[in-house]
Amino acid sequence: MPSQLLLLGKRIRHFRALAGLTLDQVSDATGIAASQLSLVETGKREPKLTALTALASTFGVAVTDLLSDEAPDRRSELEIELNRITASPLYAKLGLSSVRASKTLPTEALEAIVGLYREMERRERNSAATPEEARRANTQLQLLMQEKGNYLPEIDQVAEEMVKAAGHETGALMHRTVADIAASLGFTLIYVDDLPHSARSVTDLENGRIYLPPASIPGGHGLRAMALQAVAHRVLGHKKPIDYADFLKQRLEINYFAAACLMPRTRSIAFLQAAKKERNIAIEDFRDAFGVTHEAAALRFTNLATHHLDLRSHLLRVNDDGGVFRGYANDGLQIPMDANGAIEGQIVCRKWAARMAFDRTNRTTEFYQYTDTPAGTFFDSTQTGTSTSEEFSISVGVSFNEAKWFRGRDTQNRQVSTCPHEGCCKQPSSDLAARWAGKAWPSARMHSHVLSPLPSGQFPGVDDTEVYAFLDRHAKLG
Repeated sequence: MPSQLLLLGKRIRHFRALAGLTLDQVSDATGIAASQLSLVETGKREPKLTALTALASTFGVAVTDLLSDEAPDRRSELEIELNRITASPLYAKLGLSSVRASKTLPTEALEAIVGLYREMERRERNSAATPEEARRANTQLQLLMQEKGNYLPEIDQVAEEMVKAAGHETGALMHRTVADIAASLGFTLIYVDDLPHSARSVTDLENGRIYLPPASIPGGHGLRAMALQAVAHRVLGHKKPIDYADFLKQRLEINYFAAACLMPRTRSIAFLQAAKKERNIAIEDFRDAFGVTHEAAALRFTNLATHHLDLRSHLLRVNDDGGVFRGYANDGLQIPMDANGAIEGQIVCRKWAARMAFDRTNRTTEFYQYTDTPAGTFFDSTQTGTSTSEEFSISVGVSFNEAKWFRGRDTQNRQVSTCPHEGCCKQPSSDLAARWAGKAWPSARMHSHVLSPLPSGQFPGVDDTEVYAFLDRHAKLG
């Protein structure tokens, strides 16, 4: 039975009891049959407005008192909750018989049943998504962004207005300006050296503080981006994620907002359009003009390229083992994917620029290459970098016909890739196979993530106990 009808029935019974009236007495006063009143009080029948008016008059209360959304007492609240529980899909999955909140069921037992189910619901909500579910959700998000040309104009608009309101007009966005943006929303940036290890930043909503680590990553982009990402949750009106897909969507949006603040749309478009006019688009120039990382500049380029430069493009971040960490393409490049369309962890052809760039001894500048693939010929500019755990490459590219707008288009580097055909680069040559087949026994490196569960919790991977202890400690410090 609908919980709202049961709540209404509980309130009618409550006010009847307060008035000291029996069902028969109410029936005599209102002309409503006692049997009908009983069905109303048990939530099995919805009363008409005329009946509600008559009942309210008989009880000496307003109709709005009967229609309030608050349970009249604790017992009623528990009975309504039990009704919701036994009607839920999660309860149905348990295969248990229905429990009725009869008068003989002690309130203590009712409290225990409801409490146990609420805990089971909480664990169900906070349980980790399976890796397959997470990959599926991420793939759907990637497809959506591909349809949008990797462009979120509403977030761009909000970010540009906030940066302008903070008084920033030229050059790289300063830490001071980021602090001013946070202050405009009622938050103070505080840098601490005891941030919980499971969190990149922590926002204290009660005291208006955003806690950040004390040191930035090279280039100064790190702390500004972290602060802007924390601010973005407030600006974009995010609620606690309801599932892993929602978490991934929020993460994408806060990253986009941070990039849109660091590289405001109007100035970025002007810079890139000028470079295109000169046939000299270079991600390294875009990076340096706004004081951000190469990866941030590459991603931002793809945000704006389709809608404002009339360029379809692709982007790849590839780890030194050849696995895709991040990818985007709307120019026809066929990024390797599994049967479900997921690209993360898929191995890129050894002949693509994303992997050829690792073979260079001089990596201070971008590496340029044309690659002939079954889907066409593509031009790429690639830069390599190093994280705390591995090397990686960032490739931005376009189809052959659009290479004319980019620096490095005159490169003589060219490779032919027939991947995903196994004979391209995944099989050893016949000479090597004849020499070593059956004679090699490598000890495979075990990747820690293979056996690791997906991070659990409403904010996946975050240790609530650690975060709450951190907030309590700093709240006491003032």
